[in-house]
Amino acid sequence: MRRADEKGEGVTQQPIPHWPGRMLGPVFVRSTPEGAPERAVYVHGLAGSATNWTDLMDELKDVATGYALDLPGAGFSPAPADGDYTVDGHARAVIGLLAAVGPAHLFGNSLGGAVAVRVAALRPDLVRSLTLISPALPDLLPRYGPARIAAAAATPRLGEWVADRLRFVPAEQRVNATFNMVWADARRIHPDRLSQAVEELRRRDDLPYAGRAMIASARGIVAEYFRRGAGSLWNQAARIAAPTLIVYGRHDRLVRPAMAAKAGRTFRRARLFLLAHAGHVAQMEHPALVAAEARRLIGETRLGNAPLAS
Repeated sequence: MRRADEKGEGVTQQPIPHWPGRMLGPVFVRSTPEGAPERAVYVHGLAGSATNWTDLMDELKDVATGYALDLPGAGFSPAPADGDYTVDGHARAVIGLLAAVGPAHLFGNSLGGAVAVRVAALRPDLVRSLTLISPALPDLLPRYGPARIAAAAATPRLGEWVADRLRFVPAEQRVNATFNMVWADARRIHPDRLSQAVEELRRRDDLPYAGRAMIASARGIVAEYFRRGAGSLWNQAARIAAPTLIVYGRHDRLVRPAMAAKAGRTFRRARLFLLAHAGHVAQMEHPALVAAEARRLIGETRLGNAPLAS
């Protein structure tokens, strides 16, 4: 396992604009300019959106044209016609995007990591490499905060009631609480990014399906904890042949960094990378460091000599 001792002090530099996007089939997709030798598809986590990948896409735009989708019901993507917010439903949306753009290097964070594992297991022909950042894979010892959220989401009607009540909490308060949960040091977030997140949350508050999308997606993750047999995420992970980079943050409050040991034993061609001063969204906190490891993996994949482990 490689470790990085990056520092987390001060506010980040002036952020770049979010990448432009358009509807591509049933989902909204943001993309970098065409012309790079490879393609990459990015899948965000619960309550996130394609903009979670803005900075990492910028770091990698010379080696991979990036396509970051808003999962069904998230960001600017409408609610799915079939109302399916399970991991399987989200995986179908990602497979649809991959089928449209061609085989790509697949990235996933949190819920998006779980979705990416399922995609890579079901459609290995579409996945050239896999990069997982704090993937939400089943853990028998979930952290206390996430366990409470999961319990609320899984309880009939309670999840919807909580989501509805949250709309009365000021957007600024909710955004700050979220960033304090998923970043190791929220002081590093640029004020422009905070303002953008607040405006986006206010926009989503006016969407009739927004609360349902979040709660149902959370239930989809909870359901994966109880899935057994060949279709379970860990069993699928063991079958993935694509070279895989798995990134954990030592200060992750949602996914236990200790899960790196199990991931290293399970994935067939895995490299582990631990960021000492990162939380749950390392691609947002330290995009240059994550990009360096991803660039290394993409280069090795192109040469056909990605290592089995390191």
